Amino acid sequence: MRFAWIDLREVPRPQLQAVVDAAIHARMAGVVASDAELLGTLPPTVTRVLVPGGPAPAAVKKLGDKEAKEAKAGDKEAKSPAGGGIDVLLRKFATQDELDALAADRRAGTGNTGGGRQVSGFIDVRDDRTLQLSCAGAMVLPYTVIHFADPTKIPLEIVLAAAESAEGKLVTVVDGLEEAAIVFDVLERGSDGILFTPRSADEVFALARLLEATTPQLELSTLTVESIRHVGLGDRVCVDTCSHFEEDEGILVGSYSSGFVLCCSETHPLPYMPTRPFRVNAGALHSYTLGPDNRTSYLSEVGSGSALLAVGADGRTRRVVVGRAKLESRPLLEIRTHAEDGRLVSLTVQDDWHVRVLGPGGKVLNVTELQTGDELLGYLAADKRHVGLPIGEFCKEV
Repeated sequence: MRFAWIDLREVPRPQLQAVVDAAIHARMAGVVASDAELLGTLPPTVTRVLVPGGPAPAAVKKLGDKEAKEAKAGDKEAKSPAGGGIDVLLRKFATQDELDALAADRRAGTGNTGGGRQVSGFIDVRDDRTLQLSCAGAMVLPYTVIHFADPTKIPLEIVLAAAESAEGKLVTVVDGLEEAAIVFDVLERGSDGILFTPRSADEVFALARLLEATTPQLELSTLTVESIRHVGLGDRVCVDTCSHFEEDEGILVGSYSSGFVLCCSETHPLPYMPTRPFRVNAGALHSYTLGPDNRTSYLSEVGSGSALLAVGADGRTRRVVVGRAKLESRPLLEIRTHAEDGRLVSLTVQDDWHVRVLGPGGKVLNVTELQTGDELLGYLAADKRHVGLPIGEFCKEV
């Protein structure tokens, strides 16, 4: 499970208490500081991480002489077994000898670990030597915090691959929320955690929302076809994503915001053209499609960079990014279905045999071969919509 540590060392003094309060309220996994006394005031529900030696260089410049001396006093307290309230002691290493010493402290339970604190390491990766050293650290330390000088994510990929079997946790330093989102997705696994310095409490809460961002398991319904009719020429949208769909995946599309049909991707073989496993021939441009956060979009609004939900026949979902959308005029077919509760669910798609929807069990059905009584998979929404957002108002769609 991914997590975040909040680094207090460079938080502006006027914002410090608000950031601490936000970190606790938002249930951040850990707080990093060079002030042992400050960490001692935090509840045990937070992993309290002490960095001996005073604040980071930038923070020293921001603090006055008095405050800087008080912060550096944390180093002395860290060396004393009597100093409580510290869960992890984070020490920098830059050589194999320093890493070996940290690993030895961990194994022996000695060193500056008074009270059973976990000795962990921080490394600044700037070249191949420090990259290889970080890989070694990730294999032997409970936490390895890494700052990558290289703005690309290739060094992170190397460490993730090297530490695949490691029991410890990899924590990557990020400089913003956007980078945090990227780091969590590298190699599909991502860093176990991030170390983030917020500028305000608002950024702490924004980070909490990022950590909680998941896609739901949907309860799909069986829909029964009641009519199919040719409705003539209109505009339909093909959605090309940046992901490879599974054979039982597609996206949810419907003419009404209250109900959707699971439209199949072009993952299955076609006789006259190659498969396009990134594509869904979705439907007419007026149609709704379901995206993350229970928000709908018209197909006419979907374009490069949009996010939608890929949905499997078992109701599993995942976020996919749209690479492009193709709007073209084609003959259209209206499919009207009803759910077990009698609710009407309608879908208008291109009138062509290679356009497909999914039935129970992931059965692939060509829309031009559908007959009255056939069963499709769909999703029934409980909410009405306004600008794509759920709203509790009267709304009738026909």
